[in-house]
Amino acid sequence: MKRVGNLWPQLTSFDHLMESARLAARGKKSRPDVAQFLFDLEPNICALQRELMAGDYQPGQYQTFWIRDPKPRMISAAPFRDRVVHHALTGVLEPVFERRFSPCSFASRKGYGQHKALRLARAACRKYKYVLKCDVAKYFPSLDHEILRDLLARAVKCPQTLALAFQIVDGSNEQEERNVYYPGDNLFTPFERRRGLPIGNQTSQFFSNVYLNVLDQYVLRELRPALYLRYVDDLVVFGDDFDALIEMRGAMARMMAQLRLSFHEGKSRVYRCEDGLTFLGWRLFPERARLPRRSVVLARRRFAWMGKQFHCGKMSFSGIRSRIAAWLGHASFGNTVGLRHRIFRALILGAAERGRCAGRGLEQQSTERPGLGA
Repeated sequence: MKRVGNLWPQLTSFDHLMESARLAARGKKSRPDVAQFLFDLEPNICALQRELMAGDYQPGQYQTFWIRDPKPRMISAAPFRDRVVHHALTGVLEPVFERRFSPCSFASRKGYGQHKALRLARAACRKYKYVLKCDVAKYFPSLDHEILRDLLARAVKCPQTLALAFQIVDGSNEQEERNVYYPGDNLFTPFERRRGLPIGNQTSQFFSNVYLNVLDQYVLRELRPALYLRYVDDLVVFGDDFDALIEMRGAMARMMAQLRLSFHEGKSRVYRCEDGLTFLGWRLFPERARLPRRSVVLARRRFAWMGKQFHCGKMSFSGIRSRIAAWLGHASFGNTVGLRHRIFRALILGAAERGRCAGRGLEQQSTERPGLGA
């Protein structure tokens, strides 16, 4: 395909930046930095537009924190004005790359998504005997900046847009250390090449699809499996020939090495579909899909914590409702009607018991406290 240019006027237009601010603020309008930016929205957008057009824009500092989901991950939060720029950039780049992406990549793409990938995987568990499941080791911390810049430049020829994309890539904060040697490296190569993108950026999600699209195209054109699905760094390949899937794993690993990536050895192997496949937070079998026990335990703990936060006045009802609705949307994919009833029945009974305990406590205090006339 031909390279695409003249993207800068659209990227820096006032209307596009306003729409990018709206997208960046979704679900976050109550946060102080977001509210402050939105309070003077038009002046802030005009200032940002002037900086971009004059070439004076400079990204701010990331704020980092760790989560366990379930393994530890470092999350990097950019200032809100930078997140507006991230949405503006991906807003003009996504249509360019969407024509180049394979139909087997499902993360962060309109019309695709997690549930579509799960439906295809669940149907494949019924149709095929084996599945090769692969997990990229330390994916975001391993993304090579030089390779990513080259992949972006292969599709885009607008110099200002590329310069902004490179500025965001080069401005990535330090990620987890991962020094791995690949064919052709010398002793110093892993320490000389910059790598790693911050988890939490809109641009990082998009760049991750650009990066592994090379693997997607290779698998579809050269290996031609029965079915191949990828969601970020989780890959599954279905087929009826065990040995063929083992060979595909080796071929994919060699292609990954060219991208300076590697598979997680303990999580990349061939399974029988009848034994179950863990994929995108679900345990898939030919005849059913269920949530793993760990996911159910974490959900119960999260709901109990939200109940306590609401009881203490630290969380609003609308905030709890949106989180529960998101979980229900996820849980409704499989055979979980009885599970959902049990979880929420326990939550309701627990809330009622806490209310009765609180009422008895207030009643006891009122009887022990002397009246005003005493």
